[in-house]
Amino acid sequence: MERRIVELNVGTSTRSRDDDATGKVLASVADAGVADAVAALDAAAAVQAEWAATSPRARSVILRRAWELLTERADDFAALMTAEMGKTLAEARGEVAYGAEFFRWFSEEAVRVYGRTATPPAGNGRILVVKQPVGPVLAVTPWNFPLAMGTRKIGPAFAAGCTVVVKPAEDTPLTMLLLARVLADAGLPDGVLSVIPTLNSPDVVAALMADPRLRKVSFTGSTQVGKILIEQSAGQVLRTSMELGGNAPFIVFDDADIDAAVEGAFAAKMRNGGEACTAANRILVHNAVREEFTAKLTEKVAAIKVGPGDAEGVNLGPLINAKQRDRVAGLVDEAVGLGARVRTGGKAVPGDGFFFEPTVLDDVPAGARILGEEIFGPVAVISGFDAEDEAVTKANSTDYGLAAYFYTRDLDRAMRVSGALESGMVGVNRGVISDPAAPFGGVKQSGLGSEGGSEGIEEYLNTKYIALTG
Repeated sequence: MERRIVELNVGTSTRSRDDDATGKVLASVADAGVADAVAALDAAAAVQAEWAATSPRARSVILRRAWELLTERADDFAALMTAEMGKTLAEARGEVAYGAEFFRWFSEEAVRVYGRTATPPAGNGRILVVKQPVGPVLAVTPWNFPLAMGTRKIGPAFAAGCTVVVKPAEDTPLTMLLLARVLADAGLPDGVLSVIPTLNSPDVVAALMADPRLRKVSFTGSTQVGKILIEQSAGQVLRTSMELGGNAPFIVFDDADIDAAVEGAFAAKMRNGGEACTAANRILVHNAVREEFTAKLTEKVAAIKVGPGDAEGVNLGPLINAKQRDRVAGLVDEAVGLGARVRTGGKAVPGDGFFFEPTVLDDVPAGARILGEEIFGPVAVISGFDAEDEAVTKANSTDYGLAAYFYTRDLDRAMRVSGALESGMVGVNRGVISDPAAPFGGVKQSGLGSEGGSEGIEEYLNTKYIALTG
């Protein structure tokens, strides 16, 4: 295998990638096997020491140049993401801006990795603490944000001095392959990054996880797969970063600005077609304002135009594949069968592509699966509450704890509820909270560690203590 990050025909076989809106073949993509993955790690291990010794400023310059090139090629990336993932062009352009910003942010963090020195209490010498790169990293990225979830891992890894092997999602390899070309154009040395698209993720990833040269795995995806990777990581005692599933509550208190809450809920639910781990999965509305809120949200959701992501005026593209479309339909059908009321939508769209109607469900009963599972689709699920404690209890009644949102005009309540919610991230009077300058991560079964912010680079650094005498 040619060990150049710009190489697209890595692997012993190829396979096709379909357009989610039409079902037609979009491109032929390499299908890497275990041998290809090991060769990619060979390349990463061979240049790890040299890359770690590269000056922080040199690594910073490469990341800054990659940000510039990504920004210049925003339309190319947006069109590619729309074709292979289904999101609208407007949302794809938004992801390019967001994803590119991780390269700019971590280009600045690369030169701000600090240690410390101190005199021990006994006065016998010096305590010297330094930070060093973890070593070769395996980054496993999801399909829903095929650019940003890659840059959020690659940026801090490169800034810290780590080499990276990326295994992109089976459904969205093309964006990551194009990103590899951009990084090559930005001056990234050979072997520092390898991309291994594959249809045999379990075997390919397991082979890398068992290799003693790998020192870290960073994964974004389902909790189910995350648990498997955590178990596999024990064999080599790998450093792990796990950004896993969510079941985000969105609480609307009776003192909230209802119009603002509707806008926030719409953004938190319908962003990326609902295919986001931070999406509002359960909308809890105080019964005193529930009908007003639900009517206004329903009107806004009903106005969404569904179609191919690159079509004029479209607000909602297809879901990622037929399996996900059918899963969303099953969750909605079960909830309706249990007594939930359909305010708008509720069905898969017939014809080509994997479309589902933008949907609002009200009066969703407590036993419905749709309240306990990530929907990953354009379905807003509403239920009521009468008291603050009840809302917080319902919000926390899940194994997950990634994101949570609530709307209130009461500052005391804002501080009180923010502290009570069992979640790694909380949006107060905000429906979109992701920011490259802020740590992104969850608690409970939503993951381990943080990505982004000044905390993000720490995931790729070891702490070494040096005892100095004399």
